[in-house]
Amino acid sequence: MAVSRIGRIVAASCRLPVTVLLVALLLTAAALLYTARHFAITTDTAELISTELTYRQNELAYDAAFPQFQDVIVAVVEGATPELADASASRLVEALQAQPALFRAARQPDGGAFFARNGLLLLPTARVQATMEQLVRAQPFLGPLAADPSLRGVMGVIGTALQGVEGGQARLDDIAPAMAAIAGTAEAALAGRPAFFSWRDLIAGSAAGSRQTRRILLVQPVMDYAALQPGAAASAAIRDTARRLGMDPAHGVTLRLTGPVPLADEEFATLAQDAELVTGAMVAALLLVLWLAVRSVRCMVAILVTTLLGLVMTTGAGLLATGRFNLISVAFIPLFVGLGIDFAIQFCVRYLAERRLGSGLHGALAATGSGIGRALALAAAAICVGFFAFLPTSFIGVAELGAIAGLGMIIAFALSITLLPALLTLLHPAGGRAEMGYAALAPIEAVLRGNRRAVLVVAALVGAGSVALLPWVRFDFNPLNLRSEAVESMATLRILMADPDRTPNTVSVLVPSLEQAPAMARRLQALPAVSHTVTLDSFIPDQQAEKLALIRDAAALLEPTLEGVERLPPPDDAAQIDSLRRTAAALRQGAGQAGDPAAVTARRLAAALDQLAAAPPATRAAVATALVEPLGILLEQVRAMLEAGPVSRQTLPPELVADWLTADGRARVEAFPHNDAGDDASLQRFSTAIQAIAPDAAGTPISIKGAGDAIVTAFLQAALLSALAITLLLALVLRRSRDVLLTMLPVLLSAALTLASCVVFDLPLNFANIIALPLLLGIGVAFNIYFVMAWRAGEAHPLQSSLTRAVVFSALTTATAFGALWLSSHPGTASMGRLLMVSLGWELLVTLLVRPALLAVPPTEHQEVV
Repeated sequence: MAVSRIGRIVAASCRLPVTVLLVALLLTAAALLYTARHFAITTDTAELISTELTYRQNELAYDAAFPQFQDVIVAVVEGATPELADASASRLVEALQAQPALFRAARQPDGGAFFARNGLLLLPTARVQATMEQLVRAQPFLGPLAADPSLRGVMGVIGTALQGVEGGQARLDDIAPAMAAIAGTAEAALAGRPAFFSWRDLIAGSAAGSRQTRRILLVQPVMDYAALQPGAAASAAIRDTARRLGMDPAHGVTLRLTGPVPLADEEFATLAQDAELVTGAMVAALLLVLWLAVRSVRCMVAILVTTLLGLVMTTGAGLLATGRFNLISVAFIPLFVGLGIDFAIQFCVRYLAERRLGSGLHGALAATGSGIGRALALAAAAICVGFFAFLPTSFIGVAELGAIAGLGMIIAFALSITLLPALLTLLHPAGGRAEMGYAALAPIEAVLRGNRRAVLVVAALVGAGSVALLPWVRFDFNPLNLRSEAVESMATLRILMADPDRTPNTVSVLVPSLEQAPAMARRLQALPAVSHTVTLDSFIPDQQAEKLALIRDAAALLEPTLEGVERLPPPDDAAQIDSLRRTAAALRQGAGQAGDPAAVTARRLAAALDQLAAAPPATRAAVATALVEPLGILLEQVRAMLEAGPVSRQTLPPELVADWLTADGRARVEAFPHNDAGDDASLQRFSTAIQAIAPDAAGTPISIKGAGDAIVTAFLQAALLSALAITLLLALVLRRSRDVLLTMLPVLLSAALTLASCVVFDLPLNFANIIALPLLLGIGVAFNIYFVMAWRAGEAHPLQSSLTRAVVFSALTTATAFGALWLSSHPGTASMGRLLMVSLGWELLVTLLVRPALLAVPPTEHQEVV
């Protein structure tokens, strides 16, 4: 019989404890060595889903067509002014391109010579006309500034404007914006604050928005896949390069990194961030629960050593089976601790009960093996079957978790009947000092048994109510919602998602040729969920003749001013002080005693210039830098803008063409969602609408929807398969349909209560916490097998037995292992701990309150189980 064989294995382990321990240590050492050499983990949520699914194949095809968008770091450069943003982005790109050992590519998709010359043509004709008119109006001071780009030159322009006011050719109001802007810059420098100035804002007559002050760079790093954070070195190098270039808030520039690479790296860092806190809380609570369970330090040591060695073995076996861990499969650690330690607690509590009955060490261990071995074996087998049921599904994350956890249960059971009794033999814990059952629960058990029908009716009603709530169970398909919003990559991604022109929530469609792209773009553009579309032809301006005529007319006036001047030599500090004082005096004279806003602004600027003239040279240098550097950038941009020429497909830059046209001639059409398409529901509508037209489309919204559908399908498949497999296993072993039903009903009730709690407390299922379901199945089946097997053996008072003590503390141990995850600052991990605590709470309540009522009637046929 299986029971006899398990009993003999336990007895043999007691006879050869040192040999068993040495073999266990050798296996642990081998697993540890293998883990050290082959450890790998991926934080890419895309890898959690099988590549055989249609949407994943479309993703991979798109990735192969445009590899320049893969493994990308998105560097977001924010400038206090448009000029700072432009200059910083250009300098950073050049500096990164000079480091080929760290970066395969670095570029600004909407930057470079082509956009500097022809970017204005992409704007509506009215905007082009308005820009040229603004530059023409600025021509009187652009020329002098081009000749003398210095603080002295700026003062000279103000002085010239004041002469025009005095002569009646202009009004003081006309130069009030310039006076206010310069005064603000000077006052900031005098106060020791960073000082910034924008000539573009001044010419445009309004402050620039994020569209003008934000620049996006795409950087492809050389990935270090031997590291746990493959892109961390490249990200650090980008930040170091930016610091060397003076790109920091003190210089008016902010650099933030996001994109697939930083998101994955920071995801791993966030997971590890609270590892010490979570582990410490887990260990402390675990020790407390174990002590309360067995009240024996030596038993605790035996349990902990068995669990630790089993965890190391499972880690090695898991890596051998799956090749690497993922964000979900790493949950095998608390899962093994929770379920694996259950076997050890069951064994030790039964052993201590046997000792209390007067048995000696070896006799008690042998009796324990014979008494509980079959139940442990059946529980381990049922849990394995439940976990292995996930292997055929397309949800690779849970499939790999199932493989590792299933192997872990085999290892945990094997160690529980070999290593654990061997350690107990060597440690020789005392036994029989305390009652191992709960005699105090006798009144409660009597009530439950006496009101059996009422308890079962209430349980049935609660179960029916829970089932009625199941349609409202919500699944959060978006893996981004599992990431910490506090990390830079995620916070930056949220900012980009709020920008309708730069949101990553776009969908791309590949058409066979460039000629077919406009037709597809029109079909997509007609969809209500689509804001606009972009193709390669979007970079070929319309109405070019009219726009170029406007630019040529402006160039005829501006080019002589900008190009036909000879620069004056830079002024020394004394010349700058003189120009400041003269300009201050002219301002006061022009303002007079008038009280209008322009006069007040003029006196304010005069006061600032007088203070600046009396300030240290460094302060004047700071103001000169703030005024002159953006002036140089503006003048270069104006010169490039005036050189605009006709644009055609043939004149587009090759790197731009490569972003929209594959080598084999296929063209990309990109669709953007409407501004309100930021939540999961609207993104699903957006992707569904596009897939109705282009089933092979790819993009983040489609990936989110496809992954969610795949996960729901996978869990439905696995739930059905595991339920059938466990039922079949129980039927083969228990051989009575009634006993199988008594085992499975509490599990189903616990599952229904858990899912109903998700509705009531608004706890959506997600990629991470969904592992609560296989755990609930595993531990629920194990607990109920223990009780049914004891009932079949003639146990009439389960609540008062040592079994209840073992089950209670096993549940508390598992809750400790998973509940500690609730302390994590990582939202996905915390949600995992939260839902697991809820599911374990229901499991324990159902086991203790409903189970006694179910087993209140004696078995119809007594079966010997020992």
